[in-house]
Amino acid sequence: MKNISSVLLISALAFNQSCTTMKPTDTQQELPAPDPSLSSNPFMKKSKLQYEAPEFDKIKNEHFKPAFDFGLKQHEAEIVKIANNPATATFENTIVALEKSGEVLRRAQIVFSNLTSANTNPTLQALDEEYAPIFAAHSDKMYLNENLYKRIKSIKEEGLDSESKRLVQYYKQNFEIAGANLSAADKEKLKQFNQELASLSTQYANKLLEARKQGGVFFSDAKELDGLSADEIAAAAADAKTAGQPGKYLLALQNTTQQPLLQNLKNRATREKLFKASWTRAEKGDANDTRETIEKLAKLRLKKAQILGKKNYAEWKLQDQMAKTPEAATKLMNQVATPAVETARQEAKDIQDLIDQQKGGFKVEPWDWTFYAEQVRKAKFDLDESEIKPYFEITTVLEKGVFFAAEKFYGLTFKKRTDLPVYHPDVVTYEVFDHDGKSIAIYYLDFYTRDSKNGGAWMSNFVEQSYLMGTKPVIVNCYNYQKPAPGKPSLISYDDVSTIFHEFGHSIHGMFASQKYPSLSGTNVPRDFVEFPSQINEHWALDPVVLKNYAVHFETKQPIPQALVEKIKKASTFNQGYMTTELVSAAALDMDWHSVTNDSQLIPVLDFEKQSLTNHGFTLSTVPPRYHTPYFAHIWGGGYSAGYYAYLWSETLDNDAWEWIKNNGGLTRENGDRFRKYILSVGNSVDLNQAFRDFTGHDPDIKPLLRNRGFIK
Repeated sequence: MKNISSVLLISALAFNQSCTTMKPTDTQQELPAPDPSLSSNPFMKKSKLQYEAPEFDKIKNEHFKPAFDFGLKQHEAEIVKIANNPATATFENTIVALEKSGEVLRRAQIVFSNLTSANTNPTLQALDEEYAPIFAAHSDKMYLNENLYKRIKSIKEEGLDSESKRLVQYYKQNFEIAGANLSAADKEKLKQFNQELASLSTQYANKLLEARKQGGVFFSDAKELDGLSADEIAAAAADAKTAGQPGKYLLALQNTTQQPLLQNLKNRATREKLFKASWTRAEKGDANDTRETIEKLAKLRLKKAQILGKKNYAEWKLQDQMAKTPEAATKLMNQVATPAVETARQEAKDIQDLIDQQKGGFKVEPWDWTFYAEQVRKAKFDLDESEIKPYFEITTVLEKGVFFAAEKFYGLTFKKRTDLPVYHPDVVTYEVFDHDGKSIAIYYLDFYTRDSKNGGAWMSNFVEQSYLMGTKPVIVNCYNYQKPAPGKPSLISYDDVSTIFHEFGHSIHGMFASQKYPSLSGTNVPRDFVEFPSQINEHWALDPVVLKNYAVHFETKQPIPQALVEKIKKASTFNQGYMTTELVSAAALDMDWHSVTNDSQLIPVLDFEKQSLTNHGFTLSTVPPRYHTPYFAHIWGGGYSAGYYAYLWSETLDNDAWEWIKNNGGLTRENGDRFRKYILSVGNSVDLNQAFRDFTGHDPDIKPLLRNRGFIK
């Protein structure tokens, strides 16, 4: 996943921040001079490290607040000067000036946003809640500034190059979507809504982080963990000790509904306990219960959309996406949902038949699915997850798999760096070199889960590429794999392997950015396009040349047997009904939350979810949505509101483009260069529908997606 929350906060900084009323008399306002006490603050000047990578060895909690305060004042003064410039508006004195503004604030916020996702603490959480409404107000006073909007509208596109024209259009659209055309009274209402929404989203994120931390399950007897490896049990014991309960075993929660360990746990009571802990983590009626916050968010989002002239939030949010309308997104979901649910029903029957054959004496429940699905897979394809994992050691997967594929397809090489400071000891760093040997990026890896880290996996920028700003990309990928016991290898499942390839696909998108303007650079694209490059990259995990290079037994150093590879390939469509149904049901749930047209439709959270799933035909109780509403962080705190469908939209692009790549030679430098030229390097500087057509020669077709999922031949 692309960390959209930081994108929403950061990418607009070049043009969308101001927090006091701007008056014509402010034209000559001077930019504030830095307080001498800020001289040691690392955010006050550009980092001296390569590519302006953050100076984590110097950055302390206490640096953020003064940097925010100064940065806000500085950026406000810059915006006032631009908005009230008496000279005729030009591209240079308005648009380019906006792109360059807010430098101190940008530096501080982008590091802050990443740390609050990957390594937060109570001080940062308190700052997050304090400044969320301040930043929202700052943004509104920019978007809703009438003088500035008039200047932007008056700029002529004649004589501008194509990227500059695109940037002018981008600004106009963003201002109009944000409410620049509203009356003065409605602008004031909108400002209040936005501040409240920012506060609520931050509160939600902090509640959920704590709920996940507190939701882990302790066990007293190792026998309850039967089915886990000795290393996994040792890690659970170490985690319990760290949590203050030595002698016990802690199974921490990941952010999804299903928990990875459920497929191995033999004790049904243990499985049920772990699943229910996951499902109810944020609905316990305690301080970490997110339901009231969600209901407030949904109501405020509806009010915001309606004051902006739209019937619901989804209609407002999708204006600048590839789908354009909720109806188009819903049509795609429906095309996939019907065959997915039908397939899942057959999968459920296969699992129930196995339970009955074993004389289990119970009906399959959600906490049974992955445990028995693994057995069904083994019976059908003779494929055992425990047989696969020894061939997937995490660093080998990264360096001999992900990096190797990038070298073969794009010509990239990677050099480990130990001289750059990091924000946590688990983080490792690499320098990235292009096919001609030129250095193009710095890349951070953060593999392991911890209490200070949000769940899931994502990519973010610490520095974005921009020729205007003279910057190259500094990128981080974060994951949440269980850290092995000291001295033990980190062995992961094939699904985890796919995730590493996926997230690196986002990073490649950022590394190959080639834009003049930061607002259009790299991954600053619509949500329903941003997952396309990452999903394409997943396919390399099973490419024969790539797989042979990285799938090596961690002890014997022997490559994975071809017979086992064939089993993995044959099983590739196994359980797709389940996996697709849990994804589409979550996407439909998201769209329903944001398609309400009046408050009366916003019934209590759990009732709303039940009604939504029933209305869409997701009545198979054994297949819950990938995210239950109370912990659906993507849509309540992560920027994917009314946008979770984007994974399916992007996957349609991905599977269609992948067929083109396969049909044209697969893993070749020619194909890599073509994909880089038309998809990865264009950022948001072109029409992305046209970019797809330029690469494949045709409009997107859903049939390759349905074939890949095994729903059609």
